[in-house]
Amino acid sequence: MHVTAKEVELTGEGVRIVWQDGRVYVYPYRHLRLQCACAGCVEEMTGRSILNVASVPNDVIVVDWIPVGRYALQFLWSDGHQTGIYPFEMLLRIAQQDDAVVRED
Repeated sequence: MHVTAKEVELTGEGVRIVWQDGRVYVYPYRHLRLQCACAGCVEEMTGRSILNVASVPNDVIVVDWIPVGRYALQFLWSDGHQTGIYPFEMLLRIAQQDDAVVRED
């Protein structure tokens, strides 16, 4: 079953996503920004991260977001970055594998 985002909210803590299956996760802003997999952040041929982590401000936030079809979200960041696409599958994998993401019950 393909799970989609039912609701997306920008909170004081991060991006809060309510998934179609009822799970709710809050993705801290900076942590989510560091997960960007665009060509400017990840080397295309090797998959190696090329993002200079120190260049991402500690107080970076999402200022807006755009749905990408029915499979992903694109975030517009306060540091000017806006090329990354975050597929739903990637966001769910991050939530399940990373303690930085908070699950709301």
